[in-house]
Amino acid sequence: MSNIRLFFPKSLSINLKGKLDKSQSHYLSKVMRLKENEIFSLFNSNGEWEVRIITIYKKIVEFEVINQLRQKENIKELWLAFSPIKSSFSDFMIQKSTELGVTKFLPIIFDRTIVRKINKERLTKIIIEASEQSNRLLIPTIEDPQSLDKLLRSYKFNLIFTNLNETNKKLNINKMTTNPICIIIGPEGDFSENEREKILKFKDVQSVKINENILRSETAAISALSIINYQIN
Repeated sequence: MSNIRLFFPKSLSINLKGKLDKSQSHYLSKVMRLKENEIFSLFNSNGEWEVRIITIYKKIVEFEVINQLRQKENIKELWLAFSPIKSSFSDFMIQKSTELGVTKFLPIIFDRTIVRKINKERLTKIIIEASEQSNRLLIPTIEDPQSLDKLLRSYKFNLIFTNLNETNKKLNINKMTTNPICIIIGPEGDFSENEREKILKFKDVQSVKINENILRSETAAISALSIINYQIN
């Protein structure tokens, strides 16, 4: 079977016939040069299916689902709360964080945040492409930018505070609830003292030091996700 995987948001089932959109049809027929009767796969949060190309008509790929390859997965909810940064660095952070298992992205406008807007359409495209490449089924979501106060009062989670001033370097897994795990990464100018106080007063927070050095925001996110994934799995 081809290793080409495409995200398909609609319901899929064996023997279902359907059509890809123009962008995916172009990718399969013109970039990957697949022909009629060739195989690829479609996936969404409910599983992954083996699919055969029936025909390519007026530049649109028509397909038939022939087999289910994987069923819906039970995964750990892993969130990343981060300050928006310049687009080239942000794109890299979102891509790698998706590969590392993040299920929800929460852009936060901190006191020292410089970039205060995000392009959700572009970032969603990056998330989908990273999910296709990394063999994921679930496509992570990305929320609109919000304040730290709103984050702390609107969600229930185990908050992991990446704190350079901390001496502790290991999570206490026994202290965690069944709620999602949320890693919070500060802006380029670091957290303000007021923000540190608010975060440390949060009910289910653990403060950990992930590195001795001061890291760029995108590096801190990737480093924290790698370390914490290792500790919780």
